[in-house]
Amino acid sequence: MKRHYGRRHNFQFKKSRRQYNTIKNRFERLISSRVIYRSRQGIFMGVCQGLADYFNFNVFWLRIIVLVLFLFTGFWPVGVMYIIAGLLLKVEPVSPLHNEKDREFYDNYANSRQSAIQRIKRKFDNIERRIQRMEHTVTSKEFDWK
Repeated sequence: MKRHYGRRHNFQFKKSRRQYNTIKNRFERLISSRVIYRSRQGIFMGVCQGLADYFNFNVFWLRIIVLVLFLFTGFWPVGVMYIIAGLLLKVEPVSPLHNEKDREFYDNYANSRQSAIQRIKRKFDNIERRIQRMEHTVTSKEFDWK
């Protein structure tokens, strides 16, 4: 009889463990793979489109809900929250992010616009110096066109 309780308890433990693991895996996939972005195809700042993409919801109905809330709350609460969300959410990447390295690279550029501008300026300065050296070489007296 003791053995019967052991098997039954072991079966229930395995069943609950399986349920826990499936819920845990779903939650981890949801958190790790998806990030809320403002959409580039949105009408105004892309907030509704980005939220609809994230929650896998129809954007038409989400816009209707936001519009109704906007009208019935006296414009200010929903309008201010919408603008704040538009300013705080990052813009959706142009190309899809396939792994963590891509996401880290995009986050560095999106979070630090000043450093991104400085990197681009350094690249163009380097290109300009190379072009100046080529012009100097081509226009020098030692250069032979033949």
